[in-house]
Amino acid sequence: MSAFAVLSDGRKTDSPRFLRRAEKKLRRLGRELSRKVKGSKNRAKARIKIARQHAKVANRRRDWHHKASTRIIRDNQAVYVEDLAVSGLGRTRLAKSVHDAGWSAFVGMLEYKAVKHGRTFAKVGRAFPSSQVCSACGFRDGPKPLHVRQWTCGGCGTVHDRDHNAARNVLFEGRRIVAAGRAETLNARGAPVRRAHVPAQRGEAGSPRKGQPSQAGIPGLQAREHVNSSP
Repeated sequence: MSAFAVLSDGRKTDSPRFLRRAEKKLRRLGRELSRKVKGSKNRAKARIKIARQHAKVANRRRDWHHKASTRIIRDNQAVYVEDLAVSGLGRTRLAKSVHDAGWSAFVGMLEYKAVKHGRTFAKVGRAFPSSQVCSACGFRDGPKPLHVRQWTCGGCGTVHDRDHNAARNVLFEGRRIVAAGRAETLNARGAPVRRAHVPAQRGEAGSPRKGQPSQAGIPGLQAREHVNSSP
């Protein structure tokens, strides 16, 4: 899995892979722990070293999530994400990469920052076939295995990048959900409320850059697996 998120304009955010990068050191610390006598002070010290290393990984991931989510919220007036079953992906061979990415925490940040800065936010249901529908003509081409990263529409012949096509479909579906009035935000007490779109102030969270679209569809929880690379 090389992409953490894909926007509807084709921009991709690479996965930081904090846990993957720390694996070598964690394995070394694990071997040191296994050689310590059970119940000894040295074993307790070795366990603390491992715990500190895991805490560093978690802190780096959280910091990266905050920076990436803030950038997306500042650059877009509306953000739509795909709500997929992360727990299900966690039982596949992509499990380590899925947990390393921390998509659920990232989507949570997007949601509360969208409310804070007056952005439109909506989740597209997990039953929506984002990878099966051609974003150019709407032809439904059927399910595809995860190793298929590019496909040609059987209706119009358009060649699609799987993730970019899914992001565009999430954008279209998110707009439809908002237009139908089903997008929910939270009030100060945490209760769901219906809320109209509130334009962001120019100095509050930035304005879209010239030449960039003001909306982004993000298949935030979509697995992106590539052959001959870490999932």
